[in-house]
Amino acid sequence: MFTDTPNLNGKATAQNTYDAIVVGSGISGGWAAKELTEKGLKTIMLERGRNFEHIKDYKTANNNPWDFEHRGNVTQAQRKHRPVISRNWGAQEAIMDYWVDEQEAPYTEVKPFNWWRSYQLGGRSILWGRQSYRWSDFDFEANAKDGWAIDWPIRYAELAPWYDHVETFAGVCGSKEGLPQLPDGNFLPPMDMNWVERDVAASIKKKFGRHMIIGRAANLTAAIPGRTKCQFRNRCWEGCPFGGYFSTQSSTLPAALATGNLTVRPMSIVTKILYDKDTKKAKGVEVLDAETNKTYEFYAKIVFVNASALNSAWVLMNSATDIWPDGLGSSSGELGHNIMDHHYNLGASGIMEGYEDKYYYGRRANGVYLARFANLFGDKRDYLRGFGYQGGAGRQGWSRDIAELSLGAKYKEALTEPGAWQMGIGGFGELLPYHENKITLDKTHKDKWGLPVLSMDAEIKENEKKMRVDIVAEAKAMLEAAGVKNVETHDYGHNVGDGIHEMGTARMGHDPKTSVLNKHNQVWDATNVFVTDGACMTSAACQNPSLTYMALTARAANFAVEELKKGNI
Repeated sequence: MFTDTPNLNGKATAQNTYDAIVVGSGISGGWAAKELTEKGLKTIMLERGRNFEHIKDYKTANNNPWDFEHRGNVTQAQRKHRPVISRNWGAQEAIMDYWVDEQEAPYTEVKPFNWWRSYQLGGRSILWGRQSYRWSDFDFEANAKDGWAIDWPIRYAELAPWYDHVETFAGVCGSKEGLPQLPDGNFLPPMDMNWVERDVAASIKKKFGRHMIIGRAANLTAAIPGRTKCQFRNRCWEGCPFGGYFSTQSSTLPAALATGNLTVRPMSIVTKILYDKDTKKAKGVEVLDAETNKTYEFYAKIVFVNASALNSAWVLMNSATDIWPDGLGSSSGELGHNIMDHHYNLGASGIMEGYEDKYYYGRRANGVYLARFANLFGDKRDYLRGFGYQGGAGRQGWSRDIAELSLGAKYKEALTEPGAWQMGIGGFGELLPYHENKITLDKTHKDKWGLPVLSMDAEIKENEKKMRVDIVAEAKAMLEAAGVKNVETHDYGHNVGDGIHEMGTARMGHDPKTSVLNKHNQVWDATNVFVTDGACMTSAACQNPSLTYMALTARAANFAVEELKKGNI
């Protein structure tokens, strides 16, 4: 249910007191709400953006191309309000108003930083790419083995049951491959690779011993209760009226609401966590109503901070007290530091000849995944960590040429036939957790609501630059060995944030002197505050991280409820 504005007088009342508060409604916030409410906790989920309802608010999801006023292009006015998004491929008419208005909520850049934000109920769970991969102990042990940063306080075995749990509910399709660096999961049937992808994969495996598989995606290949299977429309980020992919709206929010234990309050900017010096715990949060500019307080026994990696750090940093002038969780000196992302914008592609009699059905909302091989199984490079690839094959369509440049009936008839097959792969590389890659509060610049904004100071470094050379070279070598012709490579450079996989800023660890969170995602400085989104990550691996956020959130919620029962928090 959705709340009315409470009448508050600065004191705790039944109307504004809950068992749990969840800050944010994206992928991890939705999971926190589901798990806590299903375990019986009266929970309020606070979302800083607008309400956004499943099906009703997917306003373009059933549009035809000619229904768009600007035929998919964005206007100059839209670019003015969203200049960062306009740097990238996210600037598309169908979803432009899903992105935050950057004039209302700006940030400053010490170094170029592309921050993709969606301030609405469901957050970026509406827009995400849905690639869902488990991490292995190669990832959880990497920092310790490399002597880099700090060790993860958990290992794969501790998280595996929670991967099982979230995969089963979210619905992840994929093939079981037995790869130690990419553990198998509880999968729905895999989507199919097309002819070219299968043959390229077979060649790469035979000649290099490497594994290119169909992507593991949170798209349903079989119906599950309350949701219909993927319709192969490939319009996921407009919102799926069928519930064919996992999002807060299609999955965790309905489950949480069904318990009768959830209250949802949109347009509620959490400005700080309220810390009680006597109990040494959080007692609740302060909220600024985004519409009325009025301030309210909400109280709870536990607080889950799931505002996304950088905004969660902002909430902690803005919760400064005389005890911690740099914010709640800052006692280690690591809050806001160690920003990570996956560096990409590079790869290779070419033409695959000899398949002109082959085609494919529908618009598969998925691609192929080529698992990491660098610095594994005896392979040794002159840099740390590794990379994977995502991509796919398809045939050129009628838009492969410009009609105005040619005339004639035969020319037009030729364009009704599909063109050549193209095969391409793009790399996703691991970015190391550098302490100097950081965010801070810029109190000289304010947003629409008079709140300090974030200042971004992060970049890729020599380790990543060396890796990028290999990503391009290996992509070219593998495609050419598989018979792809006219292979061209590209490297467009990378600003941190481009990968849309922000991590770090409130990392987990063994020691409160070197980390913000313990192994259960509790803030060392206030153990009834949990952070389970990308902020908690201690390293980045090269796999998409969202499935790991889900598993960590479910695990932490279970722990929190058990600790509440024991009276420990």
